[in-house]
Amino acid sequence: MTTCLRFLTGLFLALMASSIWAQSWPNKPVRMIIAFPPGGPTDLVSRVLAQRLSEQLGQQVIVDNKPGAGGNLAAELAARATPDGYTIFYNTSAIVIGPALYGKVNYDTLKDFAPVALTASVPMVLVVNPQLPARSVKEFLDLAKSRPGALNYSSSGTGTITHLASAMMSTQTGVQTQHIPYKGSAPGLVDLAAGQTQFMIDTINTVLPYVRDNRLRGLAVTSIKRSSLLPDLPTLAESGMPGFDAAAWQGIVVPTGTPADIIQKLNTEVNKALAHPDLRARLAAQGAEILGGTPAEYAAHLRTEMPRWAKAVKDSGAKAE
Repeated sequence: MTTCLRFLTGLFLALMASSIWAQSWPNKPVRMIIAFPPGGPTDLVSRVLAQRLSEQLGQQVIVDNKPGAGGNLAAELAARATPDGYTIFYNTSAIVIGPALYGKVNYDTLKDFAPVALTASVPMVLVVNPQLPARSVKEFLDLAKSRPGALNYSSSGTGTITHLASAMMSTQTGVQTQHIPYKGSAPGLVDLAAGQTQFMIDTINTVLPYVRDNRLRGLAVTSIKRSSLLPDLPTLAESGMPGFDAAAWQGIVVPTGTPADIIQKLNTEVNKALAHPDLRARLAAQGAEILGGTPAEYAAHLRTEMPRWAKAVKDSGAKAE
């Protein structure tokens, strides 16, 4: 009886301590690790969210850019961080692509991270050089099929989502194209506009200035739904590729072991931030679709995305640079 009473007392005290800890969290600044450099599409979205969270939490959420190794450097740092709620990882689909692309990484996406919430999805756009005689996806595919291997496409690097989305399109349609990897989207888009390559799939907030200035021609978006920024563009799924979905999604995870009460509180604050009209307007201006949801929903999303992108990496033949 005494042993049982001690156990129950200890359990009660542990639960009370966890609850008190969560209630006092955060009582100092929170670090938000981001896997990409400042100024990029992921950085822009994450900073808007970090600013809103800072206002809600009453503590500064400090953005810490840790680019390198296709996002793996940031993921490893986040996985090893103390699980106390003071390090959060603003991740992208790179968290599921990296393990398949690099073969061996120093983190396990499904074991080393506790999902908090999906935050946003940024559609990508299939764009072509205006000199290419294709004004629709059908015309583009017909042209590609008539000239096997003749069309080159830019990407922001081997194994990035911009590379894999183009590879997925080629695999699904049976067209033969050549991949030209660049060190980032910017030089790839510059060469595409100059006619050095013929097409590219990249995030809408990156290609939009080129499309609006008629330096590139948009043919379709890669997400399941059309984008409000380019409402006249059909989706690839509408254009003869049923089920095609290659939007660049983003979310927040924390190191496994972070107290459940803190995860739940952080989830509540993230969803609250995502519902704020100002934040929604600022993200919509970048073409981002607001997501949100529960930790369980994000966990299910990760379990679904891991094998899907692993197959994309295998089919593309991509290897880590």
